[in-house]
Parts: sequence; C-alpha cells; structure tokens
Amino acid sequence: MEGILALGNGRIFRGVLRGARTLSSGEVIFNTAMTGYQEILTDPSYAGQIVTMTYPHIGNYGINPEDLESRRPFVNGLIIKEMSPVTSNWRANESLEDFLTRYNITVLEGIDTRALVVALRDQGTVPGVIAPADVLNEEQFKTQAANAATMEGRNLASTVSVKEPYLWNEKAGTGEGNGAVEAPPRFRVIAYDFGIKYTILRQLARRGMEVRVVPFDYPAESVLESGVDGVFLSNGPGDPEPVTEAIGNIKKLLGKVPIFGICLGHQILGLALGGSSYKLKFGHHGANHPVSRLKTGQVEITSQNHGFALREEALPASVAVTHRSLNDQTVEGIESLNYPAFSVQYHPEASPGPHDSDYLFDQFAEMMLDYGGSRG
Repeated sequence: MEGILALGNGRIFRGVLRGARTLSSGEVIFNTAMTGYQEILTDPSYAGQIVTMTYPHIGNYGINPEDLESRRPFVNGLIIKEMSPVTSNWRANESLEDFLTRYNITVLEGIDTRALVVALRDQGTVPGVIAPADVLNEEQFKTQAANAATMEGRNLASTVSVKEPYLWNEKAGTGEGNGAVEAPPRFRVIAYDFGIKYTILRQLARRGMEVRVVPFDYPAESVLESGVDGVFLSNGPGDPEPVTEAIGNIKKLLGKVPIFGICLGHQILGLALGGSSYKLKFGHHGANHPVSRLKTGQVEITSQNHGFALREEALPASVAVTHRSLNDQTVEGIESLNYPAFSVQYHPEASPGPHDSDYLFDQFAEMMLDYGGSRG
C-alpha cells in the first residue's frame, strides 16, 4: 500500500506503508543507532514521536521478549529505508512487522531517509503525519501535519508513567530468562517513573538496590515516610517544565535523601535546583554521542534520546556542570554543591548503546553509603 509522510513545513515524502495501515501523527525525529530498534521502539521516552532510523536496513534480527524495555512500544510511528523480509536470530520469536502490526504502529518504508534527516538537521524537528496515501489529498495532509502536536508544553510523563507503585523484579516486567543476577538488597530505592526502562531497573538491582517504582507525581511526603536510602529519577518523554508535580516533589526531597537522575529526570532535577530548560533544534537521538566527563577529561560514548536541555547560563552557582556534549557543548551532567544529588542527560544503562557510563550507578550506591544508607 502506498504511504505518505507529510511534514509540518509542507514537505511530502512517498513510500510503502507497513505495520498498521492508519494515520499517525507526532514530532518527526531521527535516531542514528545502527542496532537496537527493539529497545528504541519500547523506550517510553519516544512517546509522541515518529522515529526515523538513519541505518538503512532494519528488522533483520526480529523481536524477542528479553529485549523489551517496557510493557509495549510507545513510538507514534516508524520511518525506515528498508524493512528486512527475513528474520534471522535464534532469540527471535516474532518479525518486526508482525510486532508493529500487533501494537497498531504505522510504518513508512522506502523513502529517502537521508534527505529527510538532512531536512530535519537543517530546519529543525517538525511535526508530521504518516498514513495511507489515499485517505487525504496533499493539501489536507499538509494541514494535518502542520497541526500535529509537538513536544513543547506537554507533560507526556503523565501518559507513560505507571498508575500504582510496584516492587521491581524480573517478573514485574517481561524480562524473564535474560540471565540477570540481582545482588542481595543493600539499599532501598524509590524510582520515579517518568518513562522508565527495564534495563535501568536491572542496573539498580544488580548493585544491591531494592527498587520500588512509583508514579510521576508520587508525593515527597510518602517517599520520606518510607525511609528509603535513595531516590532515582528516570528517563521519559516530552517537555520537563510542565511536569510541575515532579519538580515540586523533588524540591521537597533535596537534602533529605540522595538523588540520581537521568534524561528527563536530569532536567527535572535541574529545574528543582533553580534552573530552566529549552528545546533543542533537532535533539540528541542515537547510541554514539561523545560526552566529556569534565572532572577527568575522559570521553564517554553515550546513548541519548532527548529533545530538551538545561540552559547552562540559568543554573545557579550552587550547581556544577559535570559533563558536556562534544557535539554541541550542551550540558550533559550536573551535581548540586549543597545536596547529595547528581544527574546526567544521557542513558548510562545503554540498551541499546555503549557501556562507558555504567560507573554512574556505582556512584549512586557510593553516595547512599556516604549518606548513611546500607542494610547489610
């Protein structure tokens, strides 16, 4: 079936529709990772977005239950150059197209993804729609695309977060049988779910943390009453500034318990510490972004997915920048000089991506120890 991509700036691309044969809208972004499409599709940080994969051949190793990063795919749509007609991997139990069809995700295949990425880099991220070519005429598609929602001003964390708290273990997600070994609990941690990934929870558990996952607006008073040793702020989609409930709760927790945040959690911590955020031109999405660790001068290759960043000039003097992007010099990490709290903009759990930043989970454990936590 012929499909169409209409961008909010009026540009049109034509290809072949796969997956669900329905109209889908969202902010069109691109991801430069060469592998890891399953983890990308099921990362809640991509809610509200249509993801373009820059690597041309997608789907060859299929889908398996161990590599899911959440309960379902959260992308609004997928754009690829070519979907593999063959699924060839001993772990796969489903093809990519069957998986996307089952979850009603629309896919556009066969367009010039290089031209699309150049357009997004030059002009910035824009809203768009992908749909069967025969449901509307070109002018109607352009109107739909121009009116599609972007990320700005939207609290998308509230749409992907769990509704009720739960205690994490492998059976809490869909990752049974992945061979993960969890250490005996030494710490009790509250993890705010702004769009959390299963691999993050596994990384915490492997370091001896008993993790209770809570909704995005879980009251600070309930956190403190539970007597936990630390608080983790997860990744997630959308604009951080509208997530006012979380910002207010983190303000109340500062100085009371060690805090570690990543991605959206990093931005929320920065806002709670008195900073502000802004929207990037086309965001950072991929598994190969170089980041400088300022304290040591080391360069980490990182996995990233965000469309917003903290404004460095707005950070108070009590907040130090710890990491910086070597692509565009944006803030990639901060720490409070007054409270036990730090965060990074990227995804240290990878999945997909490199493991250069694993040490941050150890740093969180050490901070809890220094603050008096540990149960064994």
